[in-house]
Amino acid sequence: MNDAIGHTPLVRLALPSSLGTRVYAKLELANPFGMKDRVARNIVAEATRLGVLKPGAPIVESSSGTMALGVALVGRSLGHPVHIVTDPRTDPVTMAKLLALGCEVHVVPKMNAQGWQGARLERLDELMRELPGAFWPQQYSNPDNPGAYRALADELLGDLGRFDVLVGSVGSGGSLCGTARVLRRTLPELRVIGVDSVGSALFGQPDLPGRRQSGLGNSLVPENLDRTVIDEVHWLNDREAFSSTRELAREQQIFAGNTSGSVYRLLGHLARESEPGSVIVGVFPDRGDRYVDTVHSDAYWADQRLDELPLSTAPAKISFGTVVDRWSKADLRERPTPPRHLLFVESNTTGTGMQALTATARLGFSPVLLTDKPERYAGLAETGSEVVECDTGTVRALRAVIQERFRREDIVGITTTSDFYVPFVAELADWLALPGNPAIATTRCRNKAELRLALRNAGVGQPRFEVVSEVSEVVAATGSVGLPCVVKPADDSGSNNVLLCHTVAEAERHAARILAVHSNMRGLPTARTALVEEYVDAPEFSVEMFSEAGEHTCVGITAKTVTGTPYFVETRHVFPAPLTEQAAGALVEAVRAALKGTGIALGPTHTEIKLTATGPAVIEINPRLAGGMIPDLIRRATGIDLLEQQIRAAAGLPLDLTATRHDHAGIQFLQADRPGVLAAVDGGEAALAVDGVEQVKVTAVPGTEVGPPRNAYGRLGHIIAVGADGAHVTDALDEATRRIDVRVISENPENSESFR
Repeated sequence: MNDAIGHTPLVRLALPSSLGTRVYAKLELANPFGMKDRVARNIVAEATRLGVLKPGAPIVESSSGTMALGVALVGRSLGHPVHIVTDPRTDPVTMAKLLALGCEVHVVPKMNAQGWQGARLERLDELMRELPGAFWPQQYSNPDNPGAYRALADELLGDLGRFDVLVGSVGSGGSLCGTARVLRRTLPELRVIGVDSVGSALFGQPDLPGRRQSGLGNSLVPENLDRTVIDEVHWLNDREAFSSTRELAREQQIFAGNTSGSVYRLLGHLARESEPGSVIVGVFPDRGDRYVDTVHSDAYWADQRLDELPLSTAPAKISFGTVVDRWSKADLRERPTPPRHLLFVESNTTGTGMQALTATARLGFSPVLLTDKPERYAGLAETGSEVVECDTGTVRALRAVIQERFRREDIVGITTTSDFYVPFVAELADWLALPGNPAIATTRCRNKAELRLALRNAGVGQPRFEVVSEVSEVVAATGSVGLPCVVKPADDSGSNNVLLCHTVAEAERHAARILAVHSNMRGLPTARTALVEEYVDAPEFSVEMFSEAGEHTCVGITAKTVTGTPYFVETRHVFPAPLTEQAAGALVEAVRAALKGTGIALGPTHTEIKLTATGPAVIEINPRLAGGMIPDLIRRATGIDLLEQQIRAAAGLPLDLTATRHDHAGIQFLQADRPGVLAAVDGGEAALAVDGVEQVKVTAVPGTEVGPPRNAYGRLGHIIAVGADGAHVTDALDEATRRIDVRVISENPENSESFR
């Protein structure tokens, strides 16, 4: 029966309307038990994938309606015991179905201070303690609830292509918010209207637990409710909702529940009032069989004296917060909203990470750093960011802390400035329906072995390569690639463990070192895969791109200088690179083809590339901002703040990549030329006095063991210079470097000396 979920009918309704206006109903009630079947299937599938739900473990859910039936359908079909916590309002039809499906049903006898919902959650908490290993879908806070409606959005787009208005009822917030977020990626002007019940607390109204409507409204405000994606809300009282449900059956021959009936009342109003030619879609969640003794019963109407309630023929427009007792509407765009959070999953440690947190606050968002080690970041306290210390080692752990700590409507975006966490962020952004790259694209870039295969399939120039997972494969790999060759890990960062090998034995030894590493410097598991690559002896550059909706804009090209072999540590960057228009064009077009081949769609990328006699050869693609202070160079040279643009992209804001000046900038990294203990780095003031030098910064601490760098983490500091042309910048960096005095105490004191 799980295969019968989704692909529900879309029918055109016969309604009086403005000229050319069409109104459609998406019959989610045609799912086996109703719309929440989608939610149950998605939540259970994700919990199983992440290992949160073990085979045969109990599933416990609080529901008085279609969510209970969806969990029963999906859970029982997969062999899980299912416990449903409900209340006396549950109709006999639903109760019969739950029992027939083999569920154990727990009925709470009375409300608590938070109404029926609060009482059910109390009993659910007891069951979770009584049933070891039990899984609670948490439909009100689990983003896999709104995530289930990606498919519904895709079905609507497939059936209609374009439409103007989406109308849906609101209970947990999942269906309308989840569908709207996905639709707005394609239909940015879509108007989204929610339907609530009088006496519901969802949209600033006082809670009236005695309201008779079910399936919409709530005594609590669920974490999944994102009021920022809803333009307008309408409230209906019980009489208005129930009467329109009966009208739906008489006029359209659709026997439904009160959630569908409430949506139908709005559809009729909008059909008459909308601009000619509008296309309007309403989502009908539930069938009428659960309501035969209530909505569709004359005896119930008489017993509840429903005819004594007001019955409006059109909504009264009110200010948000005005208490209502009949059909009313409010513009949610006028609702005041608190500052929204932009989440960072860890950060880099080179300086731009802390700058990004500060830039987030400048844009009016509240930066939040999720980290397992706050002390890793110098200057973190000065950023004013909220710091959440938590396990950042798995997507599962990050999902748990985000779901527990944040309301969905309070999160505007999620990002990182650390290479290691880019795939995590992509997966989390997809989970939360936030702007981001496809997770598979970032994984391809992060794992250079997968990147090599993707570039080969895209026909992009790159070094010859072989992928090895065993030392025994190195002989064949070097035979294919040739010597000397570069041996490097598939998924590290900062030139770590990248080595030029001149013999097969040397390549075997280095591959063995790489394959023996089980976790990287952040404690994350490594791919335990090595690449054996052709050594490309050619000038190196990095192409800084920014992508939006799959279109890739070149911000500029950086010229790179690296240490002498066998290591490849960048010692100088100059932006923009001194290239002919033809050479620059060739590099940019190669990178565009590479980004298309990997599937990158949004945000910054930093692609390292060499310009050989036969054309560009892509070395690696980093699906994040450049490190090595390159964003700072670009800001100084062009006025473009790439950190700000990254934040804007993560938050779904428009980008601005327009240069406001046309200077040049460069950075020289300070390093030791021999192993020993750092005594001091002198001459900073003299270096800063050089014409064009704007910053001299020492990051290494005296007393630290230093030596010629083998990766980016062995640098001692940097010098930044700015000028009208590249030659002036290069000269300034050379002169400033000569004025710096790095004093190293060697292991043999007789050999200790300073150097410039």
